[in-house]
Amino acid sequence: MKRQKSLFIVAMFIMFMLLAGCSTFQSTNEKIYNKLEKVVDLEKDFKEQQEPLVTLEKNEQKIYSQIVSLDLESMDGINELADEALASLKKRKELMDKEEASIKKSEETFKTVQTNIEDIKDAELKEKADELYQTMMARYDAHEKLYSNYLKGLENDEKLYKLFKAENLSIDDLEKQIQTINDIYKEVLNNNKEFNTLTEKYNKEKVDFYKQAGIEIEEEQNTLNNKE
Repeated sequence: MKRQKSLFIVAMFIMFMLLAGCSTFQSTNEKIYNKLEKVVDLEKDFKEQQEPLVTLEKNEQKIYSQIVSLDLESMDGINELADEALASLKKRKELMDKEEASIKKSEETFKTVQTNIEDIKDAELKEKADELYQTMMARYDAHEKLYSNYLKGLENDEKLYKLFKAENLSIDDLEKQIQTINDIYKEVLNNNKEFNTLTEKYNKEKVDFYKQAGIEIEEEQNTLNNKE
């Protein structure tokens, strides 16, 4: 029995060492690959928020058009539509918060790849990896600006629909608020464009890095998604 127990312990020790070795003896390029692909998985929540967000935005545009088409004396109809829009704003805020949380998780993991990049011996490959890293960090910055301005847009949308509900509605106040909203969403569109440009740049640089590193990838390699 003692001999069997000793053999079992030795076998378990060898298995443990083999499993540890699989992780420990990964090449630097393999470690980078695994982290970059984990980043794609972490942004799945980001992708899932896109379609419902666009749907809500389009629906709110219809609500706005209905409100401005009504006579200002039709307060019951305006109030009902404004309340519907306000409820939609809350849903958009929830979706944007989920999107931002997904991007933040992605960023936390991606930042750890910098240590692995420092271990690359090939100068040209290291330069490609550095460029890849800088592009991705710029992408995260672009999303932070986008998120911040989008929240400002939501806050001012809320002010607008509350103005519509006001009994002593001022046309001058209404026009000023609409102009404020238009200015904010112009910034959001610019942020969105920058984010998408950097996403496309990163996806291309990632594939180029894999090819130069000798990492075989599927014809349709997992890529990060643009924002709609």
